[in-house]
Amino acid sequence: MTLDAVLDVTASVCLIAGALLCLAAGAALLRFPDLLARMHAAAKPQVLGLLLVLLGCALRLRTGVDITTLVLVGAFQLATAPVAAHMVGRAGYPHDEIRRDLLITDELAPHLDRISSGRS
Repeated sequence: MTLDAVLDVTASVCLIAGALLCLAAGAALLRFPDLLARMHAAAKPQVLGLLLVLLGCALRLRTGVDITTLVLVGAFQLATAPVAAHMVGRAGYPHDEIRRDLLITDELAPHLDRISSGRS
């Protein structure tokens, strides 16, 4: 078996695994009960799925320009996904989109009145 064949098989495995993770994240967005659970599904498996797809593409394309572009896409996704998830969580907190009975620690509860009054 040649190196090209091994890289193609590895790329196929990465692409399929990444696609399945993205599919699972999309299904979880529809099925999970509250904002925090949906936010978790949108951030963690979606980013890992995208990184696996990018790795599969990099293994398949194997050119310097393409790999550099894919690395930049992955780096920007890793930099923006946690910030976006944090902002969605903070925006949805005062609107009763979160099941507080499932929270172990709720550090924003003492500040809820200030957050709610700032929005109106």
